[in-house]
Order: sequence, then C-alpha cells, then structure tokens
Amino acid sequence: MLMKRKRLDRDSKTSGWGFEGHPYYLMRVDIDGFHGLVCLIKLVSGRYHYWGTRKTGKTAVCGKGMVWLQLIPDERSHVLTAKYLPKRNIIQRMVQGIRCSDSVSVWYTDIIENIEYDEDGVAIFVDKYLDVIFAPNGDVKIDDRDELDAALQTGDISKEQYDSALKECDLIIKEYCSDITKIEILCSRVLSHVNDRINKGEKPFKQNHT
Repeated sequence: MLMKRKRLDRDSKTSGWGFEGHPYYLMRVDIDGFHGLVCLIKLVSGRYHYWGTRKTGKTAVCGKGMVWLQLIPDERSHVLTAKYLPKRNIIQRMVQGIRCSDSVSVWYTDIIENIEYDEDGVAIFVDKYLDVIFAPNGDVKIDDRDELDAALQTGDISKEQYDSALKECDLIIKEYCSDITKIEILCSRVLSHVNDRINKGEKPFKQNHT
C-alpha cells in the first residue's frame, strides 16, 4: 500500500470529500506562535457528515457553513485540520456542555512524509498513514496504526520512516492533546489572521463554484 498524495483543496480526485467548487485559500503565514503554510476551505454547500466520539458523541465534520483550517507548520511532519462549525451551532454545543470557544468540532492530524505541489499549484501532502484525532472535550484517538504497520511489513516504507511517524504521533499528543486550550488559541489566532487577509482582498487560490 503506497503512500497516498492528497490535495489540500480536498477535491474528489484524491479524497472522498468531493469539495470541488468550494473557495480554497492557500497562503504563507508568519505570526507569533506559528510559521508555515495555511490552507482554508469554506464549505458553501453540502450535506452534513458526522463522526462518533467517545466523550463528545455525534460530531459534525463536514457540511454547509463549516470551515476547514489546515495548518502545516515548518519543520514538522503533519497537517493539522481544525473543523469549524457555523457560529449558529455554538449555543447548542454550550448547552450540551461541550467546550467550544471557537466552535471547533474536532481536530484531525495527518502525519505526512512531505509537502508537494500539483500542476495547478495546489499544495499536496504525502500521507504517512498514521493520524491523530482529538476533540475539545478531551477525546484522543490514534487512527490507522494497522496501515502503518502493514506498510512496514510490505516494504512500502522503511524502518526510519516508520519510526519517524511514531515519533511525530507522540509529539502531536504531547503538544496538542495535553493542552486543548493552547491549541484552540493558536488556531483561533491563525484563523483570525487568515480572515483579516481575506477581508482585505486576498482572493481564493481556487474558486470554481457556481
């Protein structure tokens, strides 16, 4: 099972999300606390999809009005995606007792081999199987460890690549999952910076919806 290449606009060529037609922003961000590439998708349409989490329960991950903020920090080997709910959902989540200062439903962290660019300039990450999923209420899940193990056994990745994926996984849990408030604040600051640039006229990198 060779490592997959996944476009950050999440179009249907490389993912099951089928985000074709949604405004996609790609920009370099250098602010206090974060230096790296940021990709943002505004979901202007689409039905809601949900994941189940142990503590939070049914959690929206995709649907009209949501925003996906994707952070690729320099000198690291992961893509951190914060999935933001529409603002109207905040009150309901507060009633349910779910921490949601910035209406993040869940964070999904892809551990990656590297970043590339497609022919049209869209950023791509080479997925190294292992993922870390965590939520505001403290849910933490390590996903696809079986795929990582299988890739090592079949020779699709080296022992060095295998070990580096596990090391990155440990760092993600230590840096992000142990202090949810800290990562909430970081994502909020990055999102505010991105929205400020958009409000000042920065155009979508890709926008083909009708």
